[in-house]
Formats: sequence, structure tokens, C-alpha cells
Amino acid sequence: MPISHCVSASSAIGRGVQRRCPACGEAKAFKGYLRQVDACSRCGAELGAVRADDFPPYLTIFLVGHIVVPLLLIVERNYQWSAAVHILVWPTLTVLLSLLILPVVKGGVLGLMWSLGMTGREMQSNSE
Repeated sequence: MPISHCVSASSAIGRGVQRRCPACGEAKAFKGYLRQVDACSRCGAELGAVRADDFPPYLTIFLVGHIVVPLLLIVERNYQWSAAVHILVWPTLTVLLSLLILPVVKGGVLGLMWSLGMTGREMQSNSE
């Protein structure tokens, strides 16, 4: 039985969020900021072909927007900062949150896709 059938989707996503292999949870799933390893060094799960494409950036934009916009509205209502302070604070916060959240979200998407068997081999089997 393949290891993917022994791991629940929630476990695979949780391991991915921790940037670990979704199969075993032991080895690193990423060799850089966003680049996946080709295969897990511990269990051999193939991770390099899993293509998350635009889903992690989409989720990151969604999450960051839902954090920054309410904060901006709360601050504007309660403190009335000058435009110069807004221009310094909100873009900086948005960029920093995006850079922090994106690799975590990509790990979660990697775990989800791996648990669903979306390993990148689907296109190869259809073209044969």
C-alpha cells in the first residue's frame, strides 16, 4: 500500500504547513524559500512534480487582504493617522505578511495536493 493511503489529508496539510514531507513529516519538503525537493530524503515520496502553480499566491493574497484591510479600517477609525504614515505602514505590512505567509501556504497546498494524489504524473498518463 502506498504511503499516501496511510496519511489523512489533514495530517498531510499540517505537515506541509510545517514545510515537512507530507508523507512522513520527518524530512524537509523544500530546499529553498519555495522550491520543493525532488523526493523526500527520508521516505522517498516524490514531491518535485507536484505543481501548486497559482493557488498558494491566491490564498496568500486572500489571507493578507483579510488581515490588512480590517486593521487599516480599525486604525483609520480610531487614530486618524496622516496619509504619510499610512503610505509607510500598510504596504510594508502587506509585503512582510505576504513573504511570511506564502511559504507556509505553499507547504499546505503541497500537502493537500499530495494527499489527493495530484503528484504531477496525471498529465503524463493522459498523453500516453
